[in-house]
Amino acid sequence: MPRSIWKGSISFGLVSIPVKLYGATEDKDVSFRQVHSTDGGRVRYQRVCEKCGEVVQYADIAKGFEASDGRMAILTDEDFESLPLKTLKSVDVVQFVDEGEIDPTFFQRTYFLEPENMGQKPYVLLREALAKEGKVAVVKVALRSRESLALVRAKDDLLLMHTMYWPDELRDGEFAAPSDEVKITDAEMEMAKLLIGQLEGEFDPEAYSDSYREALLEVVEAKLAGTALPEQSDTSAPAGDVVDLMATLRASVEAAKKRREEAGKAKAS
Repeated sequence: MPRSIWKGSISFGLVSIPVKLYGATEDKDVSFRQVHSTDGGRVRYQRVCEKCGEVVQYADIAKGFEASDGRMAILTDEDFESLPLKTLKSVDVVQFVDEGEIDPTFFQRTYFLEPENMGQKPYVLLREALAKEGKVAVVKVALRSRESLALVRAKDDLLLMHTMYWPDELRDGEFAAPSDEVKITDAEMEMAKLLIGQLEGEFDPEAYSDSYREALLEVVEAKLAGTALPEQSDTSAPAGDVVDLMATLRASVEAAKKRREEAGKAKAS
């Protein structure tokens, strides 16, 4: 069982639910070490103080804020733990909203909320009320040395919390929008709808895997075993500009139909 990373309470109105917080996700990237390319020796970095020139141990490193006049305020772990901030130990519900109102661009990380023994009943009450009303709770909470906006929602038997970016942390993506002069014909739109229809279905996360990680591990295993590296399969799309969009859409629909039929036959057999 993973270790909890935070303990506090969810507060809405006068109701308080003592909870523990656990990370709901984990990275599965292939981990590499930095090595000398000629002999494989580990490359290590030292933290050196630019004032005294000494190598500083990690335990002796603190966070410092440099003022515009050059003065340095050094903050310790105790300083962060005693901030005059209500949300250090409390998930404060600010508002209940429809989940569809929140743009997924805001979402950062996902956490499990586990009730303490004394919080079992109000936890279940909040979970069931959110599920029946189709609502989520917008909250504020202080995690990892910063206060975050977050969303609490019911999922199966759990309450999940998704930390979110603040509005001023989202970049304006207007620069990436296509030109207003681009026009789509009715025929192109109908063909695009046909393609969507061929590819639509229920989302099954188990049907997907990290192909990049799998291919990378194949290469790593070959290197370790001293065998020939696996050959690259040619899955690239044909090069060239999309000159006839309708023809490309039509070919895509036919290809999608064929894949669907083959998948159906394979499933039946």
